[in-house]
Amino acid sequence: MKSVPLTAFPRTLTRRVGAKKLRTSGRVPGVIYARAKTPQNLEVDRRTLQDLIHHSASENMLLDLTIDGDGRPKRLALLQEVQHHPLTGGLLHVDLHEVDENEKVTVLVPVEPSGEAVGVKTGGGVLEHVLFKVKVRALPKDLPEAILVDVSNLSIGQSVHIGEIKSPEGVEILGDKKIPVLSVAAPVTEAEEAAAAEAGAATVTDVEMTKEKKEEGAAGAAPAGKAGDKGAAKAGEKAPAKGGEKAPAAAEKKK
Repeated sequence: MKSVPLTAFPRTLTRRVGAKKLRTSGRVPGVIYARAKTPQNLEVDRRTLQDLIHHSASENMLLDLTIDGDGRPKRLALLQEVQHHPLTGGLLHVDLHEVDENEKVTVLVPVEPSGEAVGVKTGGGVLEHVLFKVKVRALPKDLPEAILVDVSNLSIGQSVHIGEIKSPEGVEILGDKKIPVLSVAAPVTEAEEAAAAEAGAATVTDVEMTKEKKEEGAAGAAPAGKAGDKGAAKAGEKAPAKGGEKAPAAAEKKK
């Protein structure tokens, strides 16, 4: 991986309010981590960083980092993580990791298919991207921007697994070798689509019918007061006399 130059500045504004002010001024807050050293808060020009990411195959970049006012002229660093706004996609924060050019590092690298699968070309299958990134270990200079996987020979039902990926020179691909990365699935037939649509419609109908039954049951239930009156009558208790009604005959004889 070829390193690209980037200039950063020490950051004095911290916490949420400080980060918001930085973004308003056109800079992105960040942190650089290094072994056996305290992390350092930085800020980077947003437009410069956007241009670097735009012209790179991925957000995995090796940087020749210059920190303004720092005693060392340059640091070799990896762009470890970029945080984006969930709605606008704007840059929110960057994490950098200082590395040694003679020490191997482990990073996640994107996987990209190469060629057209025979199962897609002649069988109408669908190429499925099961794993978008794989973990690799290499010297900083040997790190690939992406791992290309040839899918030309894949038929319907076949997959390329981690253990079958040919790694670039000096790069070790890590992870369970049996995990599929790319595969070709059979096309969905019209009958299957119709069955899925019917199943979805049946589910909606069942829900509506259940709701209607509940509403009907609630409407047909006897009011609590009437149920109480019946219970009292069965127990031999006198029902309260309503206004204007005559007292029971037994009460008149007693008088």
